[in-house]
Amino acid sequence: MRLYLLQTRPNGVIGMNLLYLYASSEAHASHRGLNLDISRNVFSPQDVMRTIDAMTTAKMNRLHLHATDAQSWPLVIPSLPTLSEKGAYQSYLAWTPENLVEVQSYGINRGINVFIEIDMPGHTASIANAFPNLITAFNETDWQTFAAEPPSGELKLNSPDVYSFLQTLFNDLLPRVSPYTTYFHTGGDEVNVNAYLLDETVNSNDSSVLQPLLQKFVSNAQSQARVAGLQPISWEEMILDWNLTLPNAANSSNNLDTIVQVWQDSSHLQSVVEKGYRTLFGDYNEWYLDCGTGGFINPYPSGVSPPGVPYGTDGGVPTVITTPYQDYCSPMKTWRQIYTYNPLANITEDLQYLIEGGEVHMWTEKVDPSNMDSVIWPRAASAAEVLWSGPQAPSGLVDATTRLAQWRERVVLDHDVRSGMVQEAWCLMEGGCEL
Repeated sequence: MRLYLLQTRPNGVIGMNLLYLYASSEAHASHRGLNLDISRNVFSPQDVMRTIDAMTTAKMNRLHLHATDAQSWPLVIPSLPTLSEKGAYQSYLAWTPENLVEVQSYGINRGINVFIEIDMPGHTASIANAFPNLITAFNETDWQTFAAEPPSGELKLNSPDVYSFLQTLFNDLLPRVSPYTTYFHTGGDEVNVNAYLLDETVNSNDSSVLQPLLQKFVSNAQSQARVAGLQPISWEEMILDWNLTLPNAANSSNNLDTIVQVWQDSSHLQSVVEKGYRTLFGDYNEWYLDCGTGGFINPYPSGVSPPGVPYGTDGGVPTVITTPYQDYCSPMKTWRQIYTYNPLANITEDLQYLIEGGEVHMWTEKVDPSNMDSVIWPRAASAAEVLWSGPQAPSGLVDATTRLAQWRERVVLDHDVRSGMVQEAWCLMEGGCEL
């Protein structure tokens, strides 16, 4: 069992040390997390602290804040003030350093390690609002050629100005978060190669050209995290798609080796651990909470694309957005599906020790504070039981229904969390709702 000891240092900063104590009820996974995207819509510190309250009751212990993305930069960086002044939806909605300390401290006091992700080099278009010289392919009309979703834009890969910017960012942010957490997530998902055709420092979408530049870029970011005493986390693409070599449990004696987060398919877990990396699971086919609510992209009003879409053409291509307007990962992942997901299936037993645990993911294209509770809960609590007790069989669903429903009642009454339902009241009172 892992406990946190808070100590006030001579400079007045509250430091966090880890204490390892024996506990008779030991969790199956050491990392029992929720990934919460706070960049695509506006979330206040109070919204996140309410989420921490619910996590604590479900025995979760990691809150991964996906803090910045293409759509907005909601963190105040005092040494780079225009980032949030121009990159947040409104400057007054950005989190101040004091807000971040408040949330991280609130988490520590409740057994939750709150850590930050600054996704890079992709998903960084919001930086261009303040520093347009750092971003390639910014807000292209044909966004689909250059990004996973609008707006397009990625950090340039071979620019001294980008490295100078990142040094300033890390020098400001990492010392502020390191007293309160043990992790820093450097992102690395969905790098779009076509963006680098428009990057004058690269002028290529050839993977053989981009790979060594990505190796240098990610190694630099992760080394900065280690200097700050933080263990870096990376999305799986950097290891599996780009074949980067990063410190891992097999090739490094440093206890701050890279943790790799798998999201695309559970079968990728075996590939990651075979390379010697500690890993986190959370397959989008099983543990993405945003799925099944419909897409957020509209069809072209005329039914065909405008000039410039596809890039460099006269347009006129029929829209691909058609009825029934589903999102990419439909259907919804119900709490029962989440509960019976077995991330360890087909993972050889000798390598399972490298699986630190997992995270259930809340991407927020269509979620804001008004509906976040009912979208996250009770499904995240279902994932929490898997993380605490290990993979579950369908035969346990009846008992799990009762436990989860009782948990839901407590969190609604005690913490004002507006959780969704587990099962209708008659079934919970009378039983017999099986088939």
